[in-house]
Amino acid sequence: MDKIIGKQKFLALFPELVEELLDVLRDNGMPADAIAWFKRNLEYNTPGGKLNRGISVVDTYALLKNYKSYDDFDAVEFKKAGILGWCIELLQAYFLVADDMMDQSITRRGQPCWYRVENVKEIAINDAFMLEGAIYILLRKYFRADSYYVDLLDLFHEVTFQTEMGQLLDLITAPEDHVDLNKFSLEKHSFIVIYKTAFYSFYLPVALAMYMAGVSDEKDLKQARDVLIPLGEYFQIQDDYLDCFGRPEDIGKIGTDIQDNKCSWVINTALKVCTPEQRTILDENYGRKDTEKEKICKKLFNDLKIDSLYHEYEDNVAKKLVEQIAQVDESRGFKGDVLTTFFNKIYKRSK
Repeated sequence: MDKIIGKQKFLALFPELVEELLDVLRDNGMPADAIAWFKRNLEYNTPGGKLNRGISVVDTYALLKNYKSYDDFDAVEFKKAGILGWCIELLQAYFLVADDMMDQSITRRGQPCWYRVENVKEIAINDAFMLEGAIYILLRKYFRADSYYVDLLDLFHEVTFQTEMGQLLDLITAPEDHVDLNKFSLEKHSFIVIYKTAFYSFYLPVALAMYMAGVSDEKDLKQARDVLIPLGEYFQIQDDYLDCFGRPEDIGKIGTDIQDNKCSWVINTALKVCTPEQRTILDENYGRKDTEKEKICKKLFNDLKIDSLYHEYEDNVAKKLVEQIAQVDESRGFKGDVLTTFFNKIYKRSK
């Protein structure tokens, strides 16, 4: 499967979907300025990322159907798979618009966060709701006649709430303006990243493709979930590690987790292995908007050999995941290659 062609075909669907969503406003008698606002909201917030989640729906469906290239899709089939992918990207946009307001973030994807765009401000709250609502407009239009329509609805509702639970625990555990490392633990970190990231970023794309491909036995869904959830957790732990130890020129940004009081794997692992004296240093320096205090934390992380502990964790989780994938039962149509593809995308990544 040619990645460049796949992304081009996926992106080509978006303008058509925007027009279909705007037609809903027109049919409801919304005035031109409101329609223009919604159009800008969709175009500003939805297609600007890497689109990995959305394209993964299409690619997973192709694997399940044994397609070797995008030419194997018929037009209707590709569009439906692509729409499910864009529904995930709308969900992602909904989360990010809301998350940026909660965190009072400045930029997103190289441009000002939506709430900081001129004249938007608190309207971004309703704009986030409309991005989520657009998911269900598209699902109803394209999948209502399909036997798995209710499964799609249930899946989106379930995963949305799971993500919001993860966000809640993250917000009350690690607010930027109040540092309390007593609230941190590896167990809390695991819950946060599984619920806030793994379900919608890893399991959701695969489960959507499975339903569309007719591979919907609960045993198959469980096989996917049992690998994809720990894989999603591993992905986020990689992110936490790279934020502290990665080179900015490799990861494309300067890490801010220490100054932002993030409940990351790095700080939680440090809290587990540090001495009482080292804990005092972390209490006094972590989560402060101060580059010198940040340097003190990084030095302590190096002293604690967090780098080595991460690589030990990575080797162990990779071994376990490879073993699980090798034991996948493919008798009902599910394919271990789906899981191998996701694993290969992130194993030992450096950015």
